[in-house]
Amino acid sequence: MPIYMDRHIVPGIEAKHAAEAHREDLKIQEEFGCRCMTYWVDEERGSAFCLIDAPDIESVKKMHDRAHGLMPHEIIQVNSKVVEAFLGRIADPNDVSDGLTPDLKIFNDPAFRIILVSTTIPESLLKHSLGSDKARRLIALYHEIMRKQLSIHQGREVELKGGGFVASFVSVNQAVDCCFAVMNDLHIAGELIDLRIGLNAGMPVNKSKELFGDTVQMARYLCGIGKENQLVVASIIREIYKADQNDRLSDSFIYISPADENFLQLLMETLAKNWQDPQFGVMDFCDQMSMSKSKLYRKCTELTQMSLNELLRDYRLNQALHLLKTDRNIAQTTFDCGFNSPSYFTKCFQQRYGVQPLVYAKEL
Repeated sequence: MPIYMDRHIVPGIEAKHAAEAHREDLKIQEEFGCRCMTYWVDEERGSAFCLIDAPDIESVKKMHDRAHGLMPHEIIQVNSKVVEAFLGRIADPNDVSDGLTPDLKIFNDPAFRIILVSTTIPESLLKHSLGSDKARRLIALYHEIMRKQLSIHQGREVELKGGGFVASFVSVNQAVDCCFAVMNDLHIAGELIDLRIGLNAGMPVNKSKELFGDTVQMARYLCGIGKENQLVVASIIREIYKADQNDRLSDSFIYISPADENFLQLLMETLAKNWQDPQFGVMDFCDQMSMSKSKLYRKCTELTQMSLNELLRDYRLNQALHLLKTDRNIAQTTFDCGFNSPSYFTKCFQQRYGVQPLVYAKEL
């Protein structure tokens, strides 16, 4: 059966309340074909999360309604291995009974996590500028150092995809310290592979249909606005980071305001919706983002160090890297990426990545 995670928003909730609701779910779970695996409760943020093996979403809702009446605000289908990677468990912790009520498992385990996302130049491109052997050694070194520092700072590796890591931390300080340790260990190598790291924090279930989807996505956006071997953190990280090293590390540590986060999210969502349209241009950006041309240009260049046209072209070229891994030819990729001319696409691709797209595609 599929596995679901839901979110209950309950201001003032305490660990005991969540434990009692979980116990009531367990009493009737079989009536609805469900298996209540565990829960998380975040007293500070007034939220509880349930992990349930169930036939469908409606069964989860009906069980909760019958058991205690606390209906979930969001429910998403999840992979148990991904849940364990992000949150560290998929069952109740051991030895959590208070000794007085053995059937009441009380534990305060917030599902709030610090999410690290890192990106680099793909090894398939890196070898054209540095040579195959050096590119392979640098990427291997990066993987080794990242995994070493994740272990030291109690981070959990969730995913390694396209040369980039996604990792989860309980502690903000450990997450930040891990990032700086990775950058310090890599040093010049981090610049050569164009290492970017973004840190964000959030709940496992929100608007996205993927676990920590919104949090991971914003962390990816943050990677795109930093410099090589630099850490970019979301406003929420800045707020809760209590270390006293900010000034000393300011050259490698930048953060954006909540207003800039909102702008960045809208900017990237607008790109994601329109990058394949060859007619989409600056004025369309202005219309969809409800901003004047001068203000939009200024905000875009301040945040991304690129003009709107440069950002759109760079986004399309980045998508081309993925499309060329499929069975598309150069002409198909050109038009699928919103370019009007294969020759212009080839010119832009070579300027950006140092190799012609046909050569890149053949070597994949």
